[in-house]
Amino acid sequence: MAEKDPVSQKPLIDKLVVKPDMRVAVIAVDDPDFLQALAARTAAVEPVPSPGVEMVFLGVEEPDHMLQLPALKETIARDGAIWVVYRKGRKDFNENDVLRLGLESGMVDNKVVRFSDTHSATRFVIRKHER
Repeated sequence: MAEKDPVSQKPLIDKLVVKPDMRVAVIAVDDPDFLQALAARTAAVEPVPSPGVEMVFLGVEEPDHMLQLPALKETIARDGAIWVVYRKGRKDFNENDVLRLGLESGMVDNKVVRFSDTHSATRFVIRKHER
């Protein structure tokens, strides 16, 4: 996963726009390659987001896991982002569900990346008029 995507030749950590020393929280994303690349990029990784965190990675397996978005929205910096990481290829909970539930949380999606062979990630941000 931390390897370069053969299509873009850009490392995942760069596609996710993680900058050096950025404050990041990781919730329910258990991918050793990603976590290693993240630790190499920033030492400011939190298991629970504190106020003003710049980026959150949220692993979701079920629609109910998306219910965390409104609370996370209140925690991130105004120009921050929440990446929702979800399994590809499911019929019962797919990208359309992630997008719908993200929009219902009051956020807007603005980027999707191939997180791994088995997962995708969608970035949600606070709407411009709310920043």
